[in-house]
Amino acid sequence: MATHPENTHVNHTFAALVKADAQLAPLAAHPYAKAASDEQINAAKVGLEASGFKVHLVNDRSEAFDTLKSLIPNGASVNNAHSTSLEEIGFITYLKGETEWNNIHAKILAEKDPIKQSELRRTIGSTVDYYLTSMSAITKTGALVHADLSGSKVGGVAFGAANVIILVGSNKIVEDEAEAYKRTHEFALAAESARARDAYGVPASAIVNYDVIRKANPFNPNRIQVILVKEALGF
Repeated sequence: MATHPENTHVNHTFAALVKADAQLAPLAAHPYAKAASDEQINAAKVGLEASGFKVHLVNDRSEAFDTLKSLIPNGASVNNAHSTSLEEIGFITYLKGETEWNNIHAKILAEKDPIKQSELRRTIGSTVDYYLTSMSAITKTGALVHADLSGSKVGGVAFGAANVIILVGSNKIVEDEAEAYKRTHEFALAAESARARDAYGVPASAIVNYDVIRKANPFNPNRIQVILVKEALGF
């Protein structure tokens, strides 16, 4: 069995944050933190495929890592949004080392001038060959739902990047768009705010941009692929 890199951000998993952050603690046993049933997982897969998305169903973090790695060709330019899910499978740790790809995220972070770094996020960061991220919810009706503060994630996923690979745990599965909105604003935002308090010393995060992707792009139907993991990942 292959050995995969460890998560170097274990303090920012949901399990760690609920223990460390008093504001998040009431959500410790929330159903949105738990893996879905096989029935729910299959329903979500069917819904996403009916919407035109390519879905790779995997059992665990190890399979998720191997699948994600296999989908990105050598030499491709790669960027990622912040994603606890990507951290949890060890992929962010892997990206920080020598890889087969052109790591645009590393180049962006190497620029220390805030204005120049923001410009890099807008230009080369959004127009990579492969953009890696997660979602705050996926619906059984086949929609992908996510949000951000700056717009860099939503922009790259919606149009900028040539290809998008979404890694999502089964804990993100919800019935419909109404529940996706609820999960994003009441659960995911609370967890991300706890992470932001620890990582950046700010009172909370915020949702400025909210995006629902209901169908694959009819002009480029293979652009977005989803790796659906039977385990719980991220928040």
